[in-house]
This record gives sequence, C-alpha cells and structure tokens, in this order.
Amino acid sequence: MAMIRIFATMAIASLISAGPALASPTPPPVPGGRLGTLTQGHYSCETPGDATGPVGISMADLDFRIVNGSGYRVERQRGTYLLVGDLVMMTAGPLKGLQLHRLSDGFLRRIEPDGSDGEVRCVLGTRAVANAPYTTKPGAEEAESRADEAGADGASL
Repeated sequence: MAMIRIFATMAIASLISAGPALASPTPPPVPGGRLGTLTQGHYSCETPGDATGPVGISMADLDFRIVNGSGYRVERQRGTYLLVGDLVMMTAGPLKGLQLHRLSDGFLRRIEPDGSDGEVRCVLGTRAVANAPYTTKPGAEEAESRADEAGADGASL
C-alpha cells in the first residue's frame, strides 16, 4: 500500500510540474511579422528636394508625434497606430489610413496605393542625449509627454 502512495505522489508531482507544458501550445506568430512600437518622439515628413533648393520639402500635414505605446498626436488630436513587422498602419485619428514602411528605427516611407514605397519620408527628430548639446529646450519633451499622458487637452479616442 505504501508503494502505491509513493508512485501516486510521484505521478501527481510530475503532472503538476509538467502542467504549463501540457496546458496549451505556443500561439502561432502574427501574420505579417511581430507586433511592435515606434520610438517616441516627433516624426517630420517631407519629400526630397533637389540641388537647387532645400534638401527636403516639408509635408507638415503628415507630421506626428509618438506619445506612448501605440498612440500618436497631430497637434491637439490623438490617434492610434499598429506596427506589424515593418508595416506601420495609422488605425484611428487624423492620419487614419496612412501606411508607412519602416526602413530603420526612426526612418519611414509612405506606402503608395500600388504598394510601393513613395517619395514621402518621415524621420524621427534628433533627441538630446547625456553630455551632448540639447536639440530642444531642456525638459520640453518630458513636459509635453506628461501632458499627453495626463490628457491635458481633454481629447480622447
């Protein structure tokens, strides 16, 4: 009888320790790639200039600021985006429907209706780092981020 209890106890212990492995398999990967987020900061959009004029021609109506996880702002309006693999899709807000191809961290190209990369590029602005000159007024981005998170403008989706 004692042997049966020992084997029963060992069997229960092995089932308990194997429980998570038996519970469910790892979910399949997301179609199109891994989910992600863009680096926070201001993205300026422009088309290429030429040798006789400015390096880039501003497309300020497409500029946006990534404020948290999957949220962005355009002036006083908020929106959301989805990053799957290297595809950025604006899913709500003033830029809803805009699709961008992430070529590198901080460099995006607008995707044209035919699916090709267009001329419009959106570039993450330079950020201040320790022991380097500020590219913006010290503390300005942090104050703006706090205001964004607090919903200081009262806008919401």
